[in-house]
Amino acid sequence: MTAQQQRTAHTQRAARGEPPPGPDGRGQDRRGPTPGTDGRDQGRRRAAPGRRPELAAFLRSRRARVTPADVGMAPGLRRRTPGLRREEVAQLSGVGVTWYTWLEQGRPINASPQVLDAVARTLRLDPPEREHLYQLAGVAFIPGRESDTLEVGEEIQGIIDALDPHPAVVYNARYDVLATNPAYLDLFGVPVMGESRVRNVLWALFTMSERACPVVHRSQELPLMVATLRSGYGRHAGEPAWESFIEALSAASPYFTKLWRSGDVAPPGRRVKTFRHWAVAGDIRLTSVSLTVNGLPECRIVAYTPADEASVGRLAELRAHRRGPCEAGAEGGAASRNPAP
Repeated sequence: MTAQQQRTAHTQRAARGEPPPGPDGRGQDRRGPTPGTDGRDQGRRRAAPGRRPELAAFLRSRRARVTPADVGMAPGLRRRTPGLRREEVAQLSGVGVTWYTWLEQGRPINASPQVLDAVARTLRLDPPEREHLYQLAGVAFIPGRESDTLEVGEEIQGIIDALDPHPAVVYNARYDVLATNPAYLDLFGVPVMGESRVRNVLWALFTMSERACPVVHRSQELPLMVATLRSGYGRHAGEPAWESFIEALSAASPYFTKLWRSGDVAPPGRRVKTFRHWAVAGDIRLTSVSLTVNGLPECRIVAYTPADEASVGRLAELRAHRRGPCEAGAEGGAASRNPAP
């Protein structure tokens, strides 16, 4: 159905006294769901009438500043709108055109946190703007809800670089790899995920062969990682980025599908993990510790330290393999003259 046909259909719906559409284009009760009937009404409340004009003006102003080029779209011909069109915002956010139009017009419709998150991403709202959107829409705002951060600043990169030769990485709640140091890359070869061009350690571990996997005890470690993923998923259920990731990884790995269906949940924490690498003889046992990062909601630094003396030596071998025999030999001579305290 075209945008014009949708507008005509919903004009006729309104004339018949039927309720406005939901975000998927289907009808909803004007009164919204009855509180307590299910969990979907949690965090929702009806926007006060006085806020609706401000919500409409805010959405229009944010939409006007986002150009088609900002979201990878061609500008097209005969464009009169300074920014994105309403139907473009709806398409990019995964919601119905009429529903978004009514939201922007300040009409009394319900909006879930998941839908507001999708609109906020499309309009490129920063954290204060996102919170403002929630307040105007009458939805309880949860700080740190958004975990789709895909980059870190120079300060965080400097911290994990300083941990070399110990492996260190920055993950978000979905296990996207946001930053690494050389020692981590020595241990993990994490490819990008198809067209998304995002590096994700879960995708790498579940799609590589067991023989190529650097994790020795897969049957212990992978279930824990999936349970940790699910602990973050609870805050993002229904969000397009999360749902598409779960769907794609389930299609790529039956083992992931089995673990995901178990429903197990676990928080990040301190663990001793065993790794292997073709350039080193013997297992590398490392203790992993997760550290939260201020300013990066739901992101964490995971640092790995040797769990025994043998692993200290094997990490050094791995680093020497990376640096080459000449450079490693020179460093070894310096080390012998200046032993560690």
